[in-house]
Formats: sequence, C-alpha cells, structure tokens
Amino acid sequence: MKNWLVGLLVVFLTNLGLATSVEAASPASDGKTIVPERSKSKASSLRALKTEESRSPAFETNSSTPTYLGDLRPLFMGKCFRCHNNETRFLNNWLDYKTAFADRWELKRRLWDSWRGDYFKQPMPMANSPESEAITEDERRMIKDWVVHGAVLGVAPKESNPQSKSERIETGRRLFITICAACHQPTGQGIPDRFPPLAGSDFLNGNKERAIQVVLNGLQGEVVVNGRRFNNSMPVFPLSDGDIASALTYVYNSFGNCGKDVTSAEVKALRGQTGAVTTSQGQSNPASSRDEKSPWE
Repeated sequence: MKNWLVGLLVVFLTNLGLATSVEAASPASDGKTIVPERSKSKASSLRALKTEESRSPAFETNSSTPTYLGDLRPLFMGKCFRCHNNETRFLNNWLDYKTAFADRWELKRRLWDSWRGDYFKQPMPMANSPESEAITEDERRMIKDWVVHGAVLGVAPKESNPQSKSERIETGRRLFITICAACHQPTGQGIPDRFPPLAGSDFLNGNKERAIQVVLNGLQGEVVVNGRRFNNSMPVFPLSDGDIASALTYVYNSFGNCGKDVTSAEVKALRGQTGAVTTSQGQSNPASSRDEKSPWE
C-alpha cells in the first residue's frame, strides 16, 4: 500500500509540472528507495564544487602556478574589463586584486564550470559577446587553475619601456592580442555598429595626441570613424606609459595605418589631462573619469 501511494504521488506531481523528472526517487520491490542516476550525478557535482572550494591549496602551488599580477590581470583586461572595471556601478572591478580574490570561486564557476555545463548560472563572458568569442579554453583553464591553487597575487612583470620603434611594435603586438583584439578584432576591422575599426582609421591617423588621450582616459559616447557612427564606451585601462606607447605604435604600423611612432615621453606628457576628446567632426566627447587606487594596492 505504501509503495503504491508513493508511485501515485510521483505521477501526480509530474503531471502538475512540480516534479523535475519522472526519474524521481521510487521504491524498489524490496522496499528500498532507488535514487535515479541523474539525481546522483547532480548531487555529486554540487558536492564536488563545495569540496573543491573548502580544500586548502597551501601545498599545491609551484613555479608554474598562474598568478594574479603575472597572468590573470592582463587576461581580465582583455576579456572581462569592459564590464568589470572601476567605472561600472553594479559589477565588481576585477582589476582590483582584493575584489577578484573575494570573487574567485564564482569566477571559476562562471568561467569554467558553467562553460562545461557543470554549473547552473550563465557562463562568462556573456554569450555572443566579443569577449566570449575571443577567450580560449587555455585561458579559461588558467583562471580555474589560479583559483584552485590559492589565487596567488604574485609579482608584477617588470614595467616595459622599449627604447626602439621595433621593440615597441613587438611589445605592442602582444598587448594588442591580449587586451585590444576582443573588441577591435585581430584584423583591426572592429565590429560593425559596435566597436570602430582601427584599420585605416581616419580618427586614429588624423591626430596622434587624441589617440593617446583616448587610451589614457577612455572614451564615452558617439564617435565617427571612416564615415560610420559608433556609440559605445571604452574604459580606462591601467597601462603604463610604455605599454600605451607600444600598443599605439603597433597599431599605427599595422592594418594599413600611417606608420607613426609613439614614445612613453609623449604619453607621460598627456597623462592626467582629462578634458574632452574632440572627434574628427569637431564634436567633444568627455573622457572617462580616472581610477581611484584601491587601498589594498
């Protein structure tokens, strides 16, 4: 009688849509409860996530372990910073180590577990975004490894300040691939109606000082490039004078652009100027506000 009532209850709840599966736990002929394999798998997955989070990583680090300053921060700049920066009101700024450390397990879940189908929330970066198409499996794995090995801060790479134009181009190429290519694309063609092209850009080639100011201070609002209007935002990237000079020198000497050179001295001379940036059509676009340093830096 008891087994019959349990079976009837399962059927009733399933028909009402209140049971998640007809594979709900049911009694066997010997009176023991049978738990379906799907429920076992889901429960095991949740237990595994909790176990991994609580596990101490103290003895798992080694010289090849990813670090925040050496590996994760550059990756966050290129793949996450458009949403998770110091200017967004509701999303955490992952270029602040304390914030990224506090979010580390959710970072792993959303960037690795959800992407693999093992976590119920939406994967990150957001589906169909430039960042989601640009991020690689190896980069996702690096974030996962950083978290499970203790989310180590590490040591910042030595600040680059290439002295020759050829050195700046090579350094800039690496920076462009890591940070800029997700939005402006590896070919420099941008994304129509979303992110302007850098290839053959009249906005870029027409005014080197303006280009430096945009990278230093970010850009908000409408801009016209090669006769097409774009209305989006570019955040302020925490790059050194040498890095900005290298990235711009690479772009100026790629994609059919004019071949200009940008030095760290030119960037330094403009750093701190946060006035409006004038577009090629004479309009003024306010620069983004500057970072306030984290008290934990």
